Amino acid sequence: MSAVTFGIAPGYGEKLHAALGYSGAVRVGDRVEISGQAGVDDDLAVPDSLEEEIVRAFDNVERTLATVGATWKDVIHVNSYHKVAPGDDVIGDDHNRVMAEQFRSRLGGRAPIWTETGVTVLGLAAMRVEIRVTAIVGSGS
Repeated sequence: MSAVTFGIAPGYGEKLHAALGYSGAVRVGDRVEISGQAGVDDDLAVPDSLEEEIVRAFDNVERTLATVGATWKDVIHVNSYHKVAPGDDVIGDDHNRVMAEQFRSRLGGRAPIWTETGVTVLGLAAMRVEIRVTAIVGSGS
């Protein structure tokens, strides 16, 4: 049987664990799943800038992966959730441009599968994006 290891990022992850009782990551063997990561700082504040929020969400994915020994280069699947107004029929270039820039800068040429979903609400009222990933440790070497 594979060992199961849970990870909690310092700062924002510890606060969410204490408040809501969940871990940010789980590793079973070489497979890693993380919970959705918001673009918040360690005090759970969301920046005013959408671009800064998305970059911070990517940073928080990286921080969370590290708690169980993984990196962005191990990522094989990305789910992203983007707040849209009811009735909007597209997520939009303002989100997609930054997402694509972050993929290119963090994945070293790797192109994981990606499911992008528009939603009307996220965990915090000010949030506009949340990112969760699946990784296989060592697969990006």
